[in-house]
Amino acid sequence: MAGMNWQCPYCRHNATISNENRSSNVHIFGHENVTGDYLGFAVVVIVCPNDDCKQITLDASLYKTERSPNGRKLSGPPVESWKLKPSSHAIPFPEYVPLAIRQDYEEACKIRDLSPKASATLSRRCLQGVIRDFKGIVKGRLIDEINALQDDVDADTWAAIDAVRKIGNIGAHMEKDINEIIDVDPEEAQLLIELIETLIKDWYIARFKRQEHLAKIIAAADSKK
Repeated sequence: MAGMNWQCPYCRHNATISNENRSSNVHIFGHENVTGDYLGFAVVVIVCPNDDCKQITLDASLYKTERSPNGRKLSGPPVESWKLKPSSHAIPFPEYVPLAIRQDYEEACKIRDLSPKASATLSRRCLQGVIRDFKGIVKGRLIDEINALQDDVDADTWAAIDAVRKIGNIGAHMEKDINEIIDVDPEEAQLLIELIETLIKDWYIARFKRQEHLAKIIAAADSKK
């Protein structure tokens, strides 16, 4: 196969994937089934080429098939697809991000397509956890905690938060209990997930890297004394 641009879901390493890193297999079956036709089951395995990672990515898809000179081949987009390993697109955040926040985030990612409204509920709880833990803002309602952020974050961050909180049902339910189930579509649930990812990167990870860098400066200065 020709080189394919790819990013590892584990280490976020960008790479060009070829047959050295990727393998696939297709199983065509014609047993009687609800579609009344032959179907094809495809499995794709990619091994991260980053020597510090080497994690395995495993995906599977079910296709319709059509006749070809060599028998049957896969046809059209997948009827259904499954992410087997890893089971979602969740970013593997470091352990210095609080466990409760990571767990809610990872679960929200895992069920985004299966149940967007449950995913959004977990994301709202995760968002509240981030605000309370990192900013120390604790109020009765999530909407009040978000409003209190306006003078405590940069303009770009506030614009993103403000945009997401005004989306359809997400915005309509921000004033209610964070555990209340709200009816949203997968795209809206994904926007909440992306907002959480941005805040974790801009707050927790940026702070850790800054502290790490300053510690190196201090250590280097101390060594010169």
